[in-house]
Amino acid sequence: MKVTYSEMIEQFTRVLGLYGIVGEDAALSAKLFADASLEGVYTHGLNRFPKFIASIKNGSVDVTKRAVLSESLGVMERWDGQQGPGNLNAWACMQRAISLAKEHTVGVVALKNTNHWMRPGNYGHLACENDCIGILWTNTVPNMPAWGGTEAKLGNNPLVVSIPSANGPILLDIAMSMFSYGKLEKYKREGVSCPVDAGFDENGNISRDPAAVLKTHEVFPIGYWKGSGLSLVLDLIAATLSGGCTTREVGTFPTETKLSQIFIAIHLGSLSDREEIEAKIQATLTDLQASATRSDSVKVHYPGQGMQQKRKEQMENGILVDEGIWKGVLEA
Repeated sequence: MKVTYSEMIEQFTRVLGLYGIVGEDAALSAKLFADASLEGVYTHGLNRFPKFIASIKNGSVDVTKRAVLSESLGVMERWDGQQGPGNLNAWACMQRAISLAKEHTVGVVALKNTNHWMRPGNYGHLACENDCIGILWTNTVPNMPAWGGTEAKLGNNPLVVSIPSANGPILLDIAMSMFSYGKLEKYKREGVSCPVDAGFDENGNISRDPAAVLKTHEVFPIGYWKGSGLSLVLDLIAATLSGGCTTREVGTFPTETKLSQIFIAIHLGSLSDREEIEAKIQATLTDLQASATRSDSVKVHYPGQGMQQKRKEQMENGILVDEGIWKGVLEA
């Protein structure tokens, strides 16, 4: 089933209004959800929307609150999300990091007490639209074992790195687990296996069955021990700089809330060799895409390359949606 971009925004805006998010905030939040689905990140677009509404209902998200400045430290600021809507808090903090970067070349905003930020690639886009490199990450509830362990002690702590280029953003948007939980749920719903090993089942066997891995929460970190270590340091840096909670502390709450996040912007327009930088970026991308492959049907792509084509196709032909989830939105 497909729906238009405008209809998706209209329905999201309507439902958000039922739960106290109205006006410009509702329009922005709805657009962020719709943009995720528009670019093919369905797990954090429409598919995530019911979970966001549920987090309002259970009190994790306070729709009356927004992120506020708590401490200014030159090129770095600390903000308090006050448990407000995670996507609105993240958008505001990325905007502030960009403003700092345009003034100082580098801007850093550390955010505490916030909620799930939905699709983080949206904030990477925002950085690129302002000629900035964006580096941002969040911690999460404990949902991934450290390498060698069986208990979920780490978060899968999504990381985004975005780089502006003449051909559109280079956008790396990854979790520290081999597959995000949203992706595992998508595979389970579609009744398909993961394309590579995803984690352990309840018998301790390596599995590609998304349902089995969802049941144990024993997902593989990316790069095994490397992803495990990266998850830990991202968590500790986010909590340290923001003065907020670590993943361990988030795990003591009834629901996932009071997260810590980092937003870094580096303004390329402040650099004297901006044109040379662009030339190097384009030469690198051209060389990468000319890579030899083992099959004529395989092409090498850089992160984010397919987004613009997906956006164009779905803007023209409608956005692919899960009929059951979309029906739930319409009936809200």
